[in-house]
Order: sequence, then structure tokens, then C-alpha cells
Amino acid sequence: MTRLSVEMLAADPVEPITSAGHAQLGIAVLAGIAVIVLLITKFKMHAFLALTIGSLALGAFAGAPLDKAITSFTTGLGSTVAGVGVLIALGAILGKLLADSGGADQIVDTILAKASARSMPWAMVLIASVIGLPLFFEVGIVLLIPVVLMVAKRGNYSLMRIGIPALAGLSVMHGLIPPHPGPLVAVDAVKANLGLTLALGVLVAIPTVIIAGPLFSKVAARWVDVQAPDRMLPQRPSEDLDNRPGFGATLATILLPVVLMLSKALVDIIVDDPEHTVQRVFDVIGSPLIALLAAVIVGMFTLGRAAGFTKERLSSTVEKGLMPIAGILLIVGAGGGFKQTLIDSGVGQMILDISKDWSIPALLLAWLIAVAIRLATGSATVATISAAGLVAPLAADMSSTHTALLVLAIGAGSVFFSHVNDAGFWLVKEYFGLSVGQTLKTWSVMETIISVVAGGLVLLLSLII
Repeated sequence: MTRLSVEMLAADPVEPITSAGHAQLGIAVLAGIAVIVLLITKFKMHAFLALTIGSLALGAFAGAPLDKAITSFTTGLGSTVAGVGVLIALGAILGKLLADSGGADQIVDTILAKASARSMPWAMVLIASVIGLPLFFEVGIVLLIPVVLMVAKRGNYSLMRIGIPALAGLSVMHGLIPPHPGPLVAVDAVKANLGLTLALGVLVAIPTVIIAGPLFSKVAARWVDVQAPDRMLPQRPSEDLDNRPGFGATLATILLPVVLMLSKALVDIIVDDPEHTVQRVFDVIGSPLIALLAAVIVGMFTLGRAAGFTKERLSSTVEKGLMPIAGILLIVGAGGGFKQTLIDSGVGQMILDISKDWSIPALLLAWLIAVAIRLATGSATVATISAAGLVAPLAADMSSTHTALLVLAIGAGSVFFSHVNDAGFWLVKEYFGLSVGQTLKTWSVMETIISVVAGGLVLLLSLII
């Protein structure tokens, strides 16, 4: 039984901060989310401030004393940052090492050198998926855009035929695969097994990225037949380096945390004895903190030193990797505060009570809630955090497998139909030189395909396992 279910079923559970009825709580949730949406979309307020104000508004609308609402928010913020903050920081450092050392360029160049014209879209989706494992979505886009434009220009390919597979690879990793912030927060919120979530996430990601990437790119290229824009390509990091890491060493470094976390999940299934020495060892080395920390330390040698970095340059790279994540950490933390306010207000229990009378599966409900918040706010991370807080009580009676699938259902819903309120929409539009209509027909449709296919696969898996 998960810790959440123990807390829920304890003889003396924590009293909610309000005794409001279902109707009032329902109105409070809608009002709280409406405040967040309005502040983000209308007033262009930073998501951290919007989530903070929205959480307090939710508590006020639910009739909770303000001091208790503040306590709920700060408690949720603290526990969320404590749970995933270090992992986000380690992932950022690994991503920066990968980019600055030229390791990412080495993977790109090696795969492209072996790819034929016919297999180029498949090569692009492979590159984006591998590089997307440790990188945040925005960083991955900035890193891959020069490659996409270069390949499209040199090979005289349609930009969509090359660009869509790369974007699909990055987006699928971002929505479904830990250690990206969204999936990590959802794992923490519903108390899912991270290794199992990672394994099932990879299983769902492979067919999803194939359909939304290389296959859909054929259609997208017909809908929007554009060439790479005629402008100067951004400089690639490795152009200033005398040396760069080898392909094998770089790939091994990227995959190290994935292998360690999957190994832990496998040992848990095979051994199934918490006191067994082997399982205890893998519980340590396969924990996300140790797995990512090991990858960072190894990366300092296989990536940094291989590129000729001095100790000072390595220290500078780590520092630069940490600087951009302040905003991400605050958004994730505030999202955790919003989630805790939802739970402490009794909203989670309300959804649990109401959904008992519905014939809708819990996984589909989680997907729909994430879709609604994604469409409203434009943020996949905000959608994931908010949806996880709302549906967390549904995980109490689930098996570990279905709890992991609940995380993936939320992740799938969180990437549904990116449009004008999403920063990623404008990033893709500007880099590719598209109009708003062209971006909607390509990028937005691709995101919707990812969401629907991944959501469908999650529901299918829930019937099988």
C-alpha cells in the first residue's frame, strides 16, 4: 500500500482545512484554476506568481482560513522541491555538460553520417529521443534547431520532414519520461514507482514517437511545404573546441541513469525481497538521486575532460547549467503548493467520491483533466502538477503498475494541442519561420497526436497488465 493510501485510510486522518461541501469545493477549484489561467494568459504573469495567487484564491473560495491555506501552499512547495529539486538540478548540469562539451554534436554527426536520405527522418527522431533524455524541452530545441536547419538545407528536404521527427522526439521525452520535471512531479504526487514508470514510459514512447514523428512528418510536409529559412545558422558549441567526446562514451553517459533506474525496477520484480542484499544495493544505486549524480560525475570525465575542459571550465559549466533552472524550480514548487492546497481543501477526496458514480476509467479521467488544464494554461508542467494533485487520491487503491500508468496518462494529457498560450508554440514558429496557421497545422497537430496515441496506449496497457 502506498504512503498516500495509508494516510487516507488512517484511523485519525489529517482534517481538511475547510469543511465546504462538494458544490462549494467544485466552484473553488474552477475559480482557482480560472485565476491562474487569467493571470498567465491575460496579464502575462509568470507561472510561479500565478500559481501562488491561484492557490491562495482556491483556499479563500473554499472557505479555508488564510493562515491554513498559506501553510498548505508552503508545505506543498517545500515537499515538491525537496522531492524533485535536486533531480532537476542534476539533469540541468548533465544537459549543459552534454551541450558544451560537443557530446550532443558528436551523437548528431555520427548518426547523420550513417543515415541515408530515406532514413533521415528516422535518424532525426532517434537523435532527438536520445538527446532529449537528459535535456529540458526548450534546451533540446535550441540545441537541435541548427541541426534540423542544416540537414534540411544541405539535403534539400522539406523542413517539416526533418523538423517534425526532431520535435516529436523531444516532446515525447518531455511529457512521458523521468527525469523531466513534469513526470517527476507526477511520480512524487501519486507515489508511483519511478523505475516502473520509466520502463512503461519507454514502452509507450516508442510507438508514440514513431507515429507522431516520421509517419506524421509525411503528412505535415504536404500540408506545409516549406524549406529551411534563409538565415545564418546558430553556431554549434563544438565549433570552438579542439576535441570532443567519443560517440560511445557520450551515449553511455546519457543512458547511465536510465540503465541504473531500470535495473532497480527489474531487480525489484525479480528478487521482491526488501531485505535481500542485491535488492538493497540496487535500491541505492537505482534511486534517481544516485543515478543522476553518478551520470554527472562520470560526465565530468567522459564529456568535460574529453573535450579538454580544465577544472575551472568544468566548474563554470556546472554553474551555467544551474542558472537557467531557477524559474523551472519555482514553477514546479508553486505547482506542488497548488497541488497540496487542492488536497488539503478536500478537493481530491471530492473527486474520489464523485468519480465512484461515474463509469469513466480513472486513467481517462486523469488524461482529460490534464488536457483541460493544458488547453487553458498552455503549460505542460502546470497541467501535470495540477492534474496530479487532483487525481492523487485515485491512486490509493491502484496497483504499482496502474499507478505508474496514471502518471503516464497525466503526462500524455499535458502535451495536448499546444497553441498560442504556449511558449513552445512561439519557439517553434520563430525558429522555423512559420506563420501561426502553419504552426497550428504542424506543431499543434503533432502534439495532439502524441497526446492521443500515448493516452490510448496507456489505456490499452491498463487492460493487459
